[in-house]
Amino acid sequence: MLTKNLHRRPIGVFDSGIGGLTVAKSLFELLPNENIIYLGDTARLPYGTKSKETVILYSIECLKFLLSKNVKMVVVACNSSSSVAVPFLQKITKIPVIGVIEPGSTAAVNKTVNNKIGVIGTMGTIKSNAYKKQVTKYRKDVEIFSQACSLFVQLAEDGWTDNKIAELTAKEYLSGLKEKGVDTVILGCTHYPILKNTIRKVLGKNIELIDSGEETAKEVKNILHRKKLLNTQKKKGYHKFFATDFPNNFKLISERFLGRKISEVKKVKL
Repeated sequence: MLTKNLHRRPIGVFDSGIGGLTVAKSLFELLPNENIIYLGDTARLPYGTKSKETVILYSIECLKFLLSKNVKMVVVACNSSSSVAVPFLQKITKIPVIGVIEPGSTAAVNKTVNNKIGVIGTMGTIKSNAYKKQVTKYRKDVEIFSQACSLFVQLAEDGWTDNKIAELTAKEYLSGLKEKGVDTVILGCTHYPILKNTIRKVLGKNIELIDSGEETAKEVKNILHRKKLLNTQKKKGYHKFFATDFPNNFKLISERFLGRKISEVKKVKL
């Protein structure tokens, strides 16, 4: 394809499953003219419980699939994959590859006033210390308080986001962070924005919530602008969805995450 047509190529987004759709949704809203291809590796989720080597291998396979679709940029919309695989993916392709951890960490550092940041995520992301490492790269004087909130994933997928059970679960997980006096909390799992209202209700209005998906979408726009790769077409871009297993179930939950109908999800083998 000629270089002058590069901007018309799609943006590729992948995740171990459905959570990354919150990142895709932010991209749809911020970049409505962009064509976007989403891959959920639902056959092998979750990545958070796998070894570093396995996550890197799976991530490379997801990247190769998106490259076969002629994408101009890849967004790793998975915290587990972002925490270990992004440097490897950047080495094996010339197109830009970004994860969700760096944009989320940068935003948190810019927002905090009292230098106390909370990070909530899956057990795998919290154990990896990925956000802590990234935040302290920017600021050594920031204190990080981490909390694994594993049940949030199931609540989001079941659509139990604004009921008593969600609220009680959030109180159980988040009361410790409030006691530590954090003024900023990073939603370090792509499922968690679905529970944003409940999390905000429990933490209170004075604690800033950082949605890594929103911050990643802003960074994607910045990179495409810098590299003159923004799609200048006037019409809305197309959105295509692929999953490695359970395409029907994926479609059902996806529509809940995106807040709209999607025409089809194609099953693919990596």
